[in-house]
Amino acid sequence: MSGGASDGQGLFGFGAPHEPCGACSTDIRGLCVRLGAKEILRDVDLHLHCGELAAVVGLNGAGKSTLLRAILGEIPHTGRVSFMDRDHRFPVSPQIGYVPQRVEFDASAPISVADLFAVAISRRPACFGLSRGVRETVLAGLRAVEASHLIDRRLGALSGGELQRVLLALSLTPPPNLLLLDEPLSGIDLAGRERFYRLVSDLRRRFDMAVVLVSHDLAAMVDFADRMIFIEGRVICDDKPPNVWADPRVRVAFGLDPHSRRAGGGAEK
Repeated sequence: MSGGASDGQGLFGFGAPHEPCGACSTDIRGLCVRLGAKEILRDVDLHLHCGELAAVVGLNGAGKSTLLRAILGEIPHTGRVSFMDRDHRFPVSPQIGYVPQRVEFDASAPISVADLFAVAISRRPACFGLSRGVRETVLAGLRAVEASHLIDRRLGALSGGELQRVLLALSLTPPPNLLLLDEPLSGIDLAGRERFYRLVSDLRRRFDMAVVLVSHDLAAMVDFADRMIFIEGRVICDDKPPNVWADPRVRVAFGLDPHSRRAGGGAEK
């Protein structure tokens, strides 16, 4: 799932993998979201660079998914969400990829992975199949997530991990400047989660894209993320993952021993 520019190259020069430039950015200033009388997010300030994997963590109801929806422009908000390219042109309209928490579909329906892509990226009716050019585009996206063998598989026959890789491939077609992942691994086993995290970590380097990953898996984020952002309606802590993991406010919120500071492979699960 993607939005923004649709030329396949992206406004920040994406296309073939290349060395990170570190100059493209997403700038969020004073972001506030209210639903009726309830304030969901308040005065959120974040600056995200290309090639960076930022993990957003927090308790249920903290506003993590709301933050992603505000960046996507799906919900009303105040404040500013702006995007700057490598030449510091500001603002621009980026290509945004998005993988939601879950996708509802009839598992018994005869819908293939190719059909899903056909509906999303081609004007040709899905019943006619993919044109040769579009099929090559789909295969390229699936190859990026090690899933090209799934192109003709029925969606309902995919495992949870396979489905998430297909959705990730769809979010990369065309390659985005900013990739938003909203708790994409619910119900996936430990091995599947680690494979997904390693894949996303590799992709953001290969395609020089910023990744914002909402997750409850703090221990894994210490190992895979460049940066961890803890929110409770506002940004409480934003730092390197080991520092956020060790922050007493974070440990108390998640019911962890405030006196323990283990992280990475030795972290509490």
